[in-house]
Amino acid sequence: MSTVQLRRPPAGTAPPEVPDGARRFRQRLRTAAARHGPVLLTYGVLKLAGFGVFMFLLDSAGDFRKKNPRFGGGEHAWDVLASWDGWWYQQIAAHGYDPALKPIPGATGLITLEGNSAAFFPLYPTLMRLVSECTGLGLYGAGMTVSVIASFAAALGIYAVTKRLGGHRAGLVAAGLWAVWPGSGTEWSGYSESLYTALAAWACHAVMTRRWLTAGLLTCAAGLCRPTAVALVAALAVAAVLSLRRREDGVRRPLAAVAIAPLGLFGYLGWVNYRMGDINGYSKLQDGAWAHKFDWGVHTFDVLTSLPVGHFDYRFALPFEDVIGVCVVLMVPVLTVLLTRLRPPAVLVVYTVLSYLMVMSTQQYFGNVSRYLLPLFPLFVPLALAMRRLRRPSLAAVLGTAALASGSYAGYVLFVLGVP
Repeated sequence: MSTVQLRRPPAGTAPPEVPDGARRFRQRLRTAAARHGPVLLTYGVLKLAGFGVFMFLLDSAGDFRKKNPRFGGGEHAWDVLASWDGWWYQQIAAHGYDPALKPIPGATGLITLEGNSAAFFPLYPTLMRLVSECTGLGLYGAGMTVSVIASFAAALGIYAVTKRLGGHRAGLVAAGLWAVWPGSGTEWSGYSESLYTALAAWACHAVMTRRWLTAGLLTCAAGLCRPTAVALVAALAVAAVLSLRRREDGVRRPLAAVAIAPLGLFGYLGWVNYRMGDINGYSKLQDGAWAHKFDWGVHTFDVLTSLPVGHFDYRFALPFEDVIGVCVVLMVPVLTVLLTRLRPPAVLVVYTVLSYLMVMSTQQYFGNVSRYLLPLFPLFVPLALAMRRLRRPSLAAVLGTAALASGSYAGYVLFVLGVP
Protein backbone atom coordinates (compact mmCIF):
# COMPACT_ATOMS: atom_id res chain seq x y z
CA MET A 1 0.00 0.00 0.00
CA SER A 2 1.44 3.33 -1.06
CA THR A 3 1.54 6.24 1.28
CA VAL A 4 1.19 9.87 0.44
CA GLN A 5 3.83 12.04 1.96
CA LEU A 6 2.87 15.60 2.78
CA ARG A 7 5.52 18.06 1.84
CA ARG A 8 6.41 20.55 4.49
CA PRO A 9 7.35 24.05 3.42
CA PRO A 10 11.07 24.69 3.65
CA ALA A 11 12.29 26.13 6.90
CA GLY A 12 12.03 29.88 7.04
CA THR A 13 9.23 30.05 4.49
CA ALA A 14 6.59 32.65 5.40
CA PRO A 15 2.94 31.50 5.69
CA PRO A 16 0.70 32.37 2.78
CA GLU A 17 -0.31 36.00 2.85
CA VAL A 18 -3.87 37.01 3.64
CA PRO A 19 -5.41 39.02 0.79
CA ASP A 20 -5.30 42.76 1.35
CA GLY A 21 -9.10 43.04 1.21
CA ALA A 22 -9.61 40.45 3.95
CA ARG A 23 -6.90 42.01 6.08
CA ARG A 24 -8.45 45.45 5.78
CA PHE A 25 -11.88 44.04 6.61
CA ARG A 26 -10.57 42.33 9.76
CA GLN A 27 -8.79 45.49 10.82
CA ARG A 28 -11.92 47.58 10.33
CA LEU A 29 -13.94 45.01 12.27
CA ARG A 30 -11.52 45.14 15.20
CA THR A 31 -11.49 48.94 15.10
CA ALA A 32 -15.29 49.10 15.04
CA ALA A 33 -15.55 46.61 17.92
CA ALA A 34 -13.09 48.63 20.00
CA ARG A 35 -14.86 51.90 19.21
CA HIS A 36 -18.52 50.87 19.40
CA GLY A 37 -18.43 47.76 21.58
CA PRO A 38 -18.45 49.60 24.95
CA VAL A 39 -21.39 51.75 23.83
CA LEU A 40 -23.46 48.81 22.63
CA LEU A 41 -22.58 46.80 25.74
CA THR A 42 -23.50 49.64 28.11
CA TYR A 43 -26.83 50.25 26.44
CA GLY A 44 -27.61 46.56 25.96
CA VAL A 45 -26.92 45.51 29.55
CA LEU A 46 -28.96 48.36 31.05
CA LYS A 47 -31.81 47.84 28.61
CA LEU A 48 -31.89 44.10 29.20
CA ALA A 49 -32.07 44.67 32.96
CA GLY A 50 -35.08 46.97 32.62
CA PHE A 51 -36.73 44.75 30.03
CA GLY A 52 -36.29 41.74 32.31
CA VAL A 53 -38.07 43.56 35.15
CA PHE A 54 -40.86 44.56 32.78
CA MET A 55 -41.36 40.97 31.62
CA PHE A 56 -41.37 39.73 35.22
CA LEU A 57 -44.04 42.26 36.19
CA LEU A 58 -46.02 41.41 33.07
CA ASP A 59 -45.94 37.71 33.93
CA SER A 60 -46.88 38.38 37.57
CA ALA A 61 -49.81 40.63 36.68
CA GLY A 62 -51.78 37.93 34.92
CA ASP A 63 -54.15 38.52 32.04
CA PHE A 64 -56.49 41.37 32.87
CA ARG A 65 -56.47 43.33 29.61
CA LYS A 66 -58.98 43.03 26.80
CA LYS A 67 -58.58 39.97 24.58
CA ASN A 68 -57.91 42.10 21.53
CA PRO A 69 -54.46 42.59 19.97
CA ARG A 70 -55.26 46.26 19.42
CA PHE A 71 -55.62 46.87 23.16
CA GLY A 72 -52.90 44.65 24.53
CA GLY A 73 -54.56 41.26 24.54
CA GLY A 74 -53.46 38.30 22.46
CA GLU A 75 -52.14 34.79 22.63
CA HIS A 76 -49.02 35.78 24.56
CA ALA A 77 -48.47 38.28 27.38
CA TRP A 78 -45.76 40.08 25.42
CA ASP A 79 -48.23 40.92 22.66
CA VAL A 80 -48.87 44.05 24.70
CA LEU A 81 -45.63 45.44 23.21
CA ALA A 82 -47.34 45.78 19.85
CA SER A 83 -50.70 47.09 21.07
CA TRP A 84 -52.31 50.47 20.42
CA ASP A 85 -50.03 52.30 17.95
CA GLY A 86 -48.13 49.06 17.36
CA TRP A 87 -51.34 47.41 16.15
CA TRP A 88 -51.90 50.21 13.63
CA TYR A 89 -48.34 49.93 12.34
CA GLN A 90 -48.88 46.22 11.71
CA GLN A 91 -52.09 46.97 9.79
CA ILE A 92 -50.23 49.44 7.58
CA ALA A 93 -47.43 46.94 6.96
CA ALA A 94 -49.97 44.27 6.03
CA HIS A 95 -52.57 46.27 4.10
CA GLY A 96 -51.18 49.73 3.31
CA TYR A 97 -53.09 52.99 3.72
CA ASP A 98 -56.68 53.97 3.05
CA PRO A 99 -56.84 57.67 3.97
CA ALA A 100 -60.33 59.13 4.27
CA LEU A 101 -62.27 61.48 6.50
CA LYS A 102 -65.13 59.19 7.60
CA PRO A 103 -67.56 60.48 10.26
CA ILE A 104 -68.67 57.87 12.78
CA PRO A 105 -72.39 57.11 12.22
CA GLY A 106 -74.57 58.70 14.87
CA ALA A 107 -71.81 60.89 16.29
CA THR A 108 -72.98 64.22 17.64
CA GLY A 109 -71.39 67.36 18.97
CA LEU A 110 -67.76 67.80 17.93
CA ILE A 111 -66.62 66.26 14.67
CA THR A 112 -65.82 62.62 15.39
CA LEU A 113 -64.00 60.59 12.76
CA GLU A 114 -63.09 56.97 12.38
CA GLY A 115 -59.52 56.33 13.42
CA ASN A 116 -57.53 55.28 10.39
CA SER A 117 -53.99 54.43 9.52
CA ALA A 118 -53.18 57.72 7.77
CA ALA A 119 -52.33 59.27 11.15
CA PHE A 120 -49.23 57.04 11.33
CA PHE A 121 -46.19 57.91 9.26
CA PRO A 122 -44.86 55.35 6.75
CA LEU A 123 -41.15 54.73 7.36
CA TYR A 124 -41.46 52.37 10.34
CA PRO A 125 -44.18 50.10 8.85
CA THR A 126 -42.31 50.07 5.53
CA LEU A 127 -39.16 48.80 7.24
CA MET A 128 -41.30 46.34 9.20
CA ARG A 129 -42.72 44.93 5.95
CA LEU A 130 -39.28 44.84 4.34
CA VAL A 131 -37.71 42.93 7.23
CA SER A 132 -40.65 40.53 7.27
CA GLU A 133 -40.29 39.82 3.55
CA CYS A 134 -36.51 39.36 3.79
CA THR A 135 -36.39 37.21 6.92
CA GLY A 136 -39.70 35.36 6.99
CA LEU A 137 -40.54 36.83 10.40
CA GLY A 138 -44.10 37.79 11.16
CA LEU A 139 -44.93 41.49 11.32
CA TYR A 140 -44.69 41.47 15.11
CA GLY A 141 -41.19 39.98 15.06
CA ALA A 142 -40.12 42.20 12.18
CA GLY A 143 -41.32 45.33 14.00
CA MET A 144 -39.48 44.33 17.16
CA THR A 145 -36.33 43.65 15.11
CA VAL A 146 -36.47 47.10 13.53
CA SER A 147 -37.04 48.76 16.91
CA VAL A 148 -34.25 46.90 18.72
CA ILE A 149 -31.68 47.53 15.97
CA ALA A 150 -32.74 51.18 15.75
CA SER A 151 -32.42 51.55 19.53
CA PHE A 152 -28.77 50.49 19.34
CA ALA A 153 -28.23 52.84 16.40
CA ALA A 154 -29.76 55.62 18.50
CA ALA A 155 -27.43 54.77 21.40
CA LEU A 156 -24.44 55.09 19.05
CA GLY A 157 -25.73 58.42 17.73
CA ILE A 158 -26.32 59.80 21.21
CA TYR A 159 -22.83 58.66 22.20
CA ALA A 160 -21.29 60.32 19.13
CA VAL A 161 -23.04 63.65 19.81
CA THR A 162 -22.18 63.66 23.51
CA LYS A 163 -18.59 62.58 22.94
CA ARG A 164 -17.97 65.68 20.84
CA LEU A 165 -19.10 67.82 23.78
CA GLY A 166 -17.77 65.91 26.77
CA GLY A 167 -15.53 63.04 25.77
CA HIS A 168 -15.78 59.24 25.70
CA ARG A 169 -16.94 58.70 29.29
CA ALA A 170 -19.74 61.25 28.99
CA GLY A 171 -20.84 59.60 25.75
CA LEU A 172 -21.10 56.22 27.47
CA VAL A 173 -23.19 57.72 30.27
CA ALA A 174 -25.51 59.37 27.73
CA ALA A 175 -26.01 56.04 25.96
CA GLY A 176 -26.84 54.52 29.34
CA LEU A 177 -29.36 57.29 30.08
CA TRP A 178 -31.09 56.54 26.78
CA ALA A 179 -31.68 52.99 28.09
CA VAL A 180 -33.34 54.07 31.35
CA TRP A 181 -35.10 57.36 30.54
CA PRO A 182 -38.83 57.72 31.32
CA GLY A 183 -40.70 56.44 28.30
CA SER A 184 -37.84 54.14 27.28
CA GLY A 185 -40.20 51.17 27.41
CA THR A 186 -41.18 51.93 23.82
CA GLU A 187 -37.59 51.48 22.59
CA TRP A 188 -38.06 47.71 22.38
CA SER A 189 -41.65 47.57 21.17
CA GLY A 190 -43.77 48.01 18.06
CA TYR A 191 -43.38 51.78 18.15
CA SER A 192 -41.35 54.25 16.07
CA GLU A 193 -39.52 56.13 18.86
CA SER A 194 -36.23 54.27 18.49
CA LEU A 195 -36.14 54.73 14.73
CA TYR A 196 -36.95 58.43 14.93
CA THR A 197 -34.41 59.07 17.71
CA ALA A 198 -31.69 57.26 15.77
CA LEU A 199 -32.34 59.41 12.70
CA ALA A 200 -32.52 62.62 14.75
CA ALA A 201 -29.32 61.90 16.69
CA TRP A 202 -27.29 61.08 13.59
CA ALA A 203 -28.77 64.05 11.70
CA CYS A 204 -27.64 66.38 14.49
CA HIS A 205 -24.23 64.72 14.52
CA ALA A 206 -23.97 65.22 10.75
CA VAL A 207 -24.72 68.94 11.21
CA MET A 208 -22.12 69.16 13.97
CA THR A 209 -19.51 67.55 11.70
CA ARG A 210 -20.64 69.71 8.74
CA ARG A 211 -21.77 66.82 6.55
CA TRP A 212 -24.72 68.75 5.20
CA LEU A 213 -26.05 66.38 2.58
CA THR A 214 -26.05 63.51 5.07
CA ALA A 215 -27.88 65.70 7.57
CA GLY A 216 -30.47 66.65 4.97
CA LEU A 217 -31.12 63.05 3.95
CA LEU A 218 -31.40 61.83 7.56
CA THR A 219 -33.79 64.67 8.40
CA CYS A 220 -35.84 63.84 5.31
CA ALA A 221 -36.09 60.23 6.53
CA ALA A 222 -37.04 61.39 10.03
CA GLY A 223 -39.87 63.37 8.44
CA LEU A 224 -41.28 60.07 7.17
CA CYS A 225 -41.26 58.74 10.72
CA ARG A 226 -42.99 61.27 13.00
CA PRO A 227 -44.70 64.68 12.59
CA THR A 228 -42.49 66.18 15.30
CA ALA A 229 -39.68 66.05 12.74
CA VAL A 230 -40.68 69.63 11.93
CA ALA A 231 -38.50 70.59 14.93
CA LEU A 232 -35.54 68.76 13.40
CA VAL A 233 -36.15 70.45 10.03
CA ALA A 234 -36.19 73.86 11.71
CA ALA A 235 -33.05 73.06 13.72
CA LEU A 236 -31.16 72.10 10.58
CA ALA A 237 -32.35 75.29 8.84
CA VAL A 238 -31.12 77.47 11.72
CA ALA A 239 -27.75 75.69 11.71
CA ALA A 240 -27.49 76.21 7.93
CA VAL A 241 -28.25 79.93 8.25
CA LEU A 242 -25.55 80.30 10.89
CA SER A 243 -23.10 78.43 8.66
CA LEU A 244 -23.90 80.73 5.74
CA ARG A 245 -23.37 83.79 7.93
CA ARG A 246 -19.98 82.50 9.03
CA ARG A 247 -19.09 81.38 5.49
CA GLU A 248 -17.83 78.06 6.85
CA ASP A 249 -19.01 75.54 4.26
CA GLY A 250 -19.81 77.53 1.18
CA VAL A 251 -23.38 77.95 -0.02
CA ARG A 252 -24.41 74.91 -2.01
CA ARG A 253 -24.21 72.16 0.61
CA PRO A 254 -26.08 73.96 3.43
CA LEU A 255 -28.77 75.14 1.00
CA ALA A 256 -29.09 71.65 -0.48
CA ALA A 257 -29.58 70.22 3.02
CA VAL A 258 -32.27 72.80 3.78
CA ALA A 259 -34.04 71.92 0.52
CA ILE A 260 -33.89 68.15 1.10
CA ALA A 261 -34.75 68.09 4.82
CA PRO A 262 -38.51 68.86 4.69
CA LEU A 263 -39.34 66.66 1.69
CA GLY A 264 -40.26 63.58 3.72
CA LEU A 265 -42.48 65.35 6.22
CA PHE A 266 -44.31 67.70 3.88
CA GLY A 267 -44.44 65.12 1.11
CA TYR A 268 -46.35 62.67 3.31
CA LEU A 269 -48.65 65.33 4.76
CA GLY A 270 -49.38 66.60 1.26
CA TRP A 271 -50.21 63.10 0.04
CA VAL A 272 -52.58 62.47 2.97
CA ASN A 273 -54.34 65.81 2.46
CA TYR A 274 -54.69 65.06 -1.27
CA ARG A 275 -56.12 61.57 -0.67
CA MET A 276 -58.55 62.95 1.91
CA GLY A 277 -59.66 65.75 -0.37
CA ASP A 278 -58.96 68.39 2.25
CA ILE A 279 -56.02 70.79 2.43
CA ASN A 280 -56.08 70.39 6.23
CA GLY A 281 -57.04 66.71 6.22
CA TYR A 282 -54.23 65.39 8.43
CA SER A 283 -54.94 67.90 11.20
CA LYS A 284 -58.67 67.15 11.06
CA LEU A 285 -57.95 63.44 11.28
CA GLN A 286 -55.69 63.88 14.29
CA ASP A 287 -58.29 66.00 16.06
CA GLY A 288 -61.47 64.18 15.13
CA ALA A 289 -60.25 60.58 15.33
CA TRP A 290 -57.41 60.71 17.85
CA ALA A 291 -58.16 63.81 19.96
CA HIS A 292 -54.69 65.19 19.19
CA LYS A 293 -54.76 68.86 18.34
CA PHE A 294 -52.80 72.05 18.77
CA ASP A 295 -54.43 73.90 21.68
CA TRP A 296 -51.71 76.39 22.75
CA GLY A 297 -50.99 74.29 25.86
CA VAL A 298 -54.45 74.50 27.40
CA HIS A 299 -54.63 70.76 28.13
CA THR A 300 -51.10 70.67 29.55
CA PHE A 301 -51.91 73.60 31.83
CA ASP A 302 -55.08 71.80 32.91
CA VAL A 303 -53.11 68.76 33.98
CA LEU A 304 -50.34 70.72 35.71
CA THR A 305 -52.88 72.67 37.80
CA SER A 306 -55.27 69.79 38.51
CA LEU A 307 -53.05 66.84 39.36
CA PRO A 308 -51.13 68.44 42.29
CA VAL A 309 -54.42 69.10 44.13
CA GLY A 310 -55.76 65.61 43.47
CA HIS A 311 -58.28 66.49 40.76
CA PHE A 312 -58.49 64.06 37.85
CA ASP A 313 -61.41 65.57 36.00
CA TYR A 314 -59.32 66.62 32.97
CA ARG A 315 -59.48 64.70 29.70
CA PHE A 316 -57.68 61.34 29.41
CA ALA A 317 -56.75 61.21 33.12
CA LEU A 318 -54.39 58.34 34.00
CA PRO A 319 -53.13 59.19 37.52
CA PHE A 320 -50.08 56.90 37.75
CA GLU A 321 -48.78 57.77 34.29
CA ASP A 322 -49.66 61.44 34.69
CA VAL A 323 -47.55 61.83 37.83
CA ILE A 324 -44.53 60.52 35.92
CA GLY A 325 -45.45 62.81 33.03
CA VAL A 326 -45.56 65.89 35.25
CA CYS A 327 -42.14 65.07 36.69
CA VAL A 328 -40.68 64.75 33.19
CA VAL A 329 -42.37 67.93 31.93
CA LEU A 330 -40.99 69.96 34.85
CA MET A 331 -37.53 68.42 34.53
CA VAL A 332 -37.10 69.35 30.85
CA PRO A 333 -36.79 73.17 31.31
CA VAL A 334 -34.17 72.66 34.03
CA LEU A 335 -32.10 70.36 31.84
CA THR A 336 -32.54 72.71 28.88
CA VAL A 337 -31.06 75.59 30.87
CA LEU A 338 -28.13 73.39 31.88
CA LEU A 339 -27.71 72.38 28.24
CA THR A 340 -27.59 75.97 27.00
CA ARG A 341 -24.99 76.87 29.63
CA LEU A 342 -22.65 74.40 27.91
CA ARG A 343 -22.94 76.48 24.71
CA PRO A 344 -23.61 73.48 22.47
CA PRO A 345 -24.21 73.76 18.71
CA ALA A 346 -27.43 75.59 17.87
CA VAL A 347 -28.92 72.53 16.19
CA LEU A 348 -29.19 70.74 19.55
CA VAL A 349 -30.81 73.66 21.38
CA VAL A 350 -33.32 74.48 18.62
CA TYR A 351 -34.27 70.81 18.19
CA THR A 352 -34.80 70.36 21.95
CA VAL A 353 -36.77 73.55 22.58
CA LEU A 354 -39.06 73.21 19.56
CA SER A 355 -39.72 69.52 20.21
CA TYR A 356 -40.67 70.32 23.81
CA LEU A 357 -42.95 73.20 22.81
CA MET A 358 -44.70 71.03 20.22
CA VAL A 359 -45.53 68.37 22.81
CA MET A 360 -46.59 70.87 25.46
CA SER A 361 -48.90 72.78 23.11
CA THR A 362 -50.79 69.69 21.92
CA GLN A 363 -53.83 68.04 23.47
CA GLN A 364 -53.13 64.33 23.96
CA TYR A 365 -53.00 61.55 26.53
CA PHE A 366 -50.82 63.37 29.04
CA GLY A 367 -49.58 60.09 30.49
CA ASN A 368 -47.82 59.47 27.17
CA VAL A 369 -45.75 62.63 27.48
CA SER A 370 -42.73 60.68 28.75
CA ARG A 371 -42.81 58.76 25.46
CA TYR A 372 -43.31 61.87 23.33
CA LEU A 373 -40.32 63.54 25.01
CA LEU A 374 -38.08 60.48 24.75
CA PRO A 375 -36.40 61.69 21.51
CA LEU A 376 -35.10 64.84 23.27
CA PHE A 377 -31.68 63.19 23.59
CA PRO A 378 -29.70 66.49 23.96
CA LEU A 379 -31.10 66.65 27.50
CA PHE A 380 -28.84 63.71 28.35
CA VAL A 381 -25.74 65.82 27.67
CA PRO A 382 -25.65 67.97 30.85
CA LEU A 383 -26.50 64.98 33.01
CA ALA A 384 -23.82 62.88 31.32
CA LEU A 385 -21.20 65.58 31.81
CA ALA A 386 -22.05 65.76 35.51
CA MET A 387 -22.23 61.98 36.03
CA ARG A 388 -18.95 61.26 34.24
CA ARG A 389 -17.16 62.44 37.39
CA LEU A 390 -18.56 59.51 39.37
CA ARG A 391 -16.34 56.51 39.97
CA ARG A 392 -17.27 53.30 38.20
CA PRO A 393 -18.95 51.59 41.19
CA SER A 394 -21.06 54.67 41.89
CA LEU A 395 -21.93 55.14 38.25
CA ALA A 396 -22.87 51.47 37.92
CA ALA A 397 -25.08 51.72 41.00
CA VAL A 398 -26.92 54.81 39.74
CA LEU A 399 -27.52 53.55 36.22
CA GLY A 400 -28.21 50.00 37.38
CA THR A 401 -30.86 51.13 39.84
CA ALA A 402 -32.42 53.34 37.18
CA ALA A 403 -32.43 50.39 34.77
CA LEU A 404 -34.34 48.21 37.22
CA ALA A 405 -36.79 51.01 37.94
CA SER A 406 -37.30 51.65 34.23
CA GLY A 407 -38.84 48.20 33.86
CA SER A 408 -41.66 49.49 35.99
CA TYR A 409 -42.10 53.17 35.17
CA ALA A 410 -41.02 53.02 31.53
CA GLY A 411 -42.44 49.62 30.67
CA TYR A 412 -45.15 48.22 32.87
CA VAL A 413 -46.83 51.53 33.64
CA LEU A 414 -46.99 52.55 29.97
CA PHE A 415 -48.08 49.26 28.45
CA VAL A 416 -50.24 47.73 31.17
CA LEU A 417 -51.59 50.45 33.44
CA GLY A 418 -51.95 53.10 30.76
CA VAL A 419 -52.17 53.71 27.04
CA PRO A 420 -48.74 53.90 25.40
